[in-house]
Amino acid sequence: MRIAVLLIIGNLTLALSGCGDTAKLPTQAGYGPDPALPEPVTSRIPTLNIAPAVGWPDGQHPTPAEGFAVEPFAEGLDHPRWLHVLPNGDVLVAETNAPPKPEGKRGVVGWIMKKIMSRAGAGVPSANRITLLRDTDGDGRADQRSVFLEGLNSPFGMALVGDDFYVANTDALLRFPYTPGMTNIDARGEKIVDLPAGPINHHWTKNVIASRDGARLYVTSGSNSNIAEHGMEAEENRAAILEVDPQAKTLRLYASGLRNPNGLAWQPTSGELWTTVNERDLLGSDLVPDYMTSVQDGGFYGWPYSYFGQHVDERVQPQRPEWVAKAIVPDYALGPHTASLGLAFYEGELFPERYAGGAFVGQHGSWNRKPLSGYKVVFVPFENGEPSGPAEDILTGFVNDDGEANGRPVGVAVDNTGALLVADDVGNLIWRITPTR
Repeated sequence: MRIAVLLIIGNLTLALSGCGDTAKLPTQAGYGPDPALPEPVTSRIPTLNIAPAVGWPDGQHPTPAEGFAVEPFAEGLDHPRWLHVLPNGDVLVAETNAPPKPEGKRGVVGWIMKKIMSRAGAGVPSANRITLLRDTDGDGRADQRSVFLEGLNSPFGMALVGDDFYVANTDALLRFPYTPGMTNIDARGEKIVDLPAGPINHHWTKNVIASRDGARLYVTSGSNSNIAEHGMEAEENRAAILEVDPQAKTLRLYASGLRNPNGLAWQPTSGELWTTVNERDLLGSDLVPDYMTSVQDGGFYGWPYSYFGQHVDERVQPQRPEWVAKAIVPDYALGPHTASLGLAFYEGELFPERYAGGAFVGQHGSWNRKPLSGYKVVFVPFENGEPSGPAEDILTGFVNDDGEANGRPVGVAVDNTGALLVADDVGNLIWRITPTR
């Protein structure tokens, strides 16, 4: 029986991979402040194009841009997704994956889709821990490792404010006591606020960043669907960034209409909060571009009623033109279906001067586009607090010549030496990028 089921899944994967539309435009056309937005392409059979996850063969690694080198910082991790660098140089990594979703994949089709998507490396159980990595000899490789926190619930974002360490679980923001240099936290976490979760929990990741003064925390909360097909009642405090008062233990809606925000970072010149956002699927290989944008308090960014400003999504019912009229155009598109997740502004001194203040973005890679997009780390230059040029590839080569994913980049962070760290949740390691001159 099991063999027959696997054969059915395999045959369906092959059949579906031959269906759907093919992009008419290069991925680069979907980048920048004014991306190409062709007419939508809809079909009863979605475009399904997966790079099966296989991991890295011994001795192989992704390809850095000219003038840079890449080496493993830490290997043998369990689905590393997100990174946080502590003031003393210790690197924290959230080893995590989606929680059980009893209503997230309903029926035979949903079950088959879940099996197919697991080929992309997303089907492993969550380790539910944060691991501390320490480089004691300064050679660019972690030589000490310890379990920093365990027994969490699909943890993702992390933030340190004084001696308070915050973790964004999929369903709650927790606070733990922290002492500089500690390698393990035994204390029980204090719940600050509940976060949207529930039995569907479509976009489960929750990131967190502290304001510059530490008085407020900002938490990402992705949508519970592609285009609100479960109804807007299932989207309360979702597709949003939430502002949390950690002392009063309250939250409020800070910005909305952001389908699946992930990365959060303060732009060093302007001081503005920026986020990376995954846009909607099933409108064709050329739509809709993911993006990065500054985030306005009270701002609405279109989801689900419109995309990239006021481009109406006709599939969403009922239509809400009054909301479309309010939709803010994002600052910078990052290509259709690239799954742009990680975000880090460069404030180090190791890289050449032209990287100062610019943004590194980890692109996890597409499943709803032919040909593939994403599966790389890009750099967007900034000037006077705004994007100032085309995106540049910094780390590529995650997909091999057979169309398989040796790795998939997720979170990015700048370590205390100024090197760039990249979490790779298929390769199960962290890459470290440094200049060669």
